[in-house]
Amino acid sequence: MGREMADPAGIRQESEQFALRSALLVPAPTERAFEVFTGALAQWWVVEYTWSGPEQLADLGMEPRPGGMLYEIGPHGFRCDWGRVLTWDPPERLVFTWQIGADRAPVPDPAKASEVEVLFHPEGPERTRMEVEHRHFDRHGEAAEGYRQALTAGWHELLTRYAARVADRDAG
Repeated sequence: MGREMADPAGIRQESEQFALRSALLVPAPTERAFEVFTGALAQWWVVEYTWSGPEQLADLGMEPRPGGMLYEIGPHGFRCDWGRVLTWDPPERLVFTWQIGADRAPVPDPAKASEVEVLFHPEGPERTRMEVEHRHFDRHGEAAEGYRQALTAGWHELLTRYAARVADRDAG
């Protein structure tokens, strides 16, 4: 069984051997919560986590369909796909591969990639409970445990920024 952690931002995280689970409540209807997560990735993702870095990142996005790619566009139009949408069910569910290795190198084979599932549950007309499960770390080989531990902090930072973006009513 895993262990659970909570913080003042309201993000709960639970970890087990090959998975990391996070949950948070955001002040928006599920449609907006889903749209910000999928359609405004470049506005909340930690750009320091990208290959291009903050100075050279041109775009970060997700193609909104099953089979669509999660991608980064860097200097001179260089594109790197780092995931693939497996399930696209707006505004309730999204599943995608995480094709970034523990060494930050692309993982071209989806069978060797971990997977992220994001669920959006309405908690009234203006609130959404979001659950994120990053699973199958074992597919990353010997580095799996260290990678899962590193992404515990990584997902916390991502979800903190995501929640702030959702709460910004003036944001698109």
